[in-house]
Amino acid sequence: MKVAIIGATGLVGRMMARILEERDFPVTELIPAASERSVGKMVAFKNKEHQVVGVEEALSRKPDFALFSAGKDLSLKYAQRFATTGTIVIDNSSAWRMEKNARLIVPEVNGNMLSKDDRLIANPNCSTIQLMVAVHPLQKKYGLNRMVVSTYQAVSGSGQKALDQMEAERNRQNPEPAYPHPIDLNCLPHGGDFLPNGYTSEEMKLVNESRKILSLPELRVTATVVRIPVETGHSESVNLEFEKDFDIEDICEILAKSPGINLLDKPEQNKYPMPLYAVGKDDVFVGRIRSDESLPKALNMWVVSDNLRKGAATNAVQIAERMLEIC
Repeated sequence: MKVAIIGATGLVGRMMARILEERDFPVTELIPAASERSVGKMVAFKNKEHQVVGVEEALSRKPDFALFSAGKDLSLKYAQRFATTGTIVIDNSSAWRMEKNARLIVPEVNGNMLSKDDRLIANPNCSTIQLMVAVHPLQKKYGLNRMVVSTYQAVSGSGQKALDQMEAERNRQNPEPAYPHPIDLNCLPHGGDFLPNGYTSEEMKLVNESRKILSLPELRVTATVVRIPVETGHSESVNLEFEKDFDIEDICEILAKSPGINLLDKPEQNKYPMPLYAVGKDDVFVGRIRSDESLPKALNMWVVSDNLRKGAATNAVQIAERMLEIC
């Protein structure tokens, strides 16, 4: 079982290697690959150091799986080339998510859509993944008319350069900026690039990916993305308008029994989801569950998850595990 990680030296790439090891994925040969500037670096896996190779070299070795996390441009250049050799490609970039013939998969939600013939599978955006894990079991039970989401996203979601900026600011140094403004002691209502409609690319990812994953192309969704000075762990304020009425106790019971969810909803004890709880875990934490008193059949909840694990690396490895079961 040969597994290549494309983008192996990045935050998510290194986490992919860690998750493969933690979940005992049956890797017999790990092929860490990255851009030419990273060739020769070392990546740790199962108590050994593995040397990073170029992407062409990884392609020539014909891996069984290739986990991509090296950005959209590289995925567009190489993902299909790997797939045509028979490699199962799981791509963490935005390159293929909205392609009609590419699966966009959160295993707990729509893993049943995968088939043994799939060779190019897209991993959703980190904020979309945790949102779908929390929303899907409720959507199945009550139907869904509208979804309003505000995300509070950790700096690690922007990569190492952004983490370096925040660390430098905290040390009162002049960093090389990853953001157009300071991030420490600040909040930026800006994720991705601004589009002609006034939304950002990160906000539209939440809209479009949610519709595709839930198979609800006309679902009314609106989103606001905010970057906050937290290292790891995305948080989301979610408002859901259902087709059917609900009982809060039933909502909590459904969520508590749903795969991948950790219900943490004891506000009277000051227990609710926070990034501090989520870091290093694969659960999606859900709490602050309450009826929207301004709108019938509507609900508010708070959703938190580790954006490097379930929001990226873990979800990709879970897709690989599902493909192993199918094939």
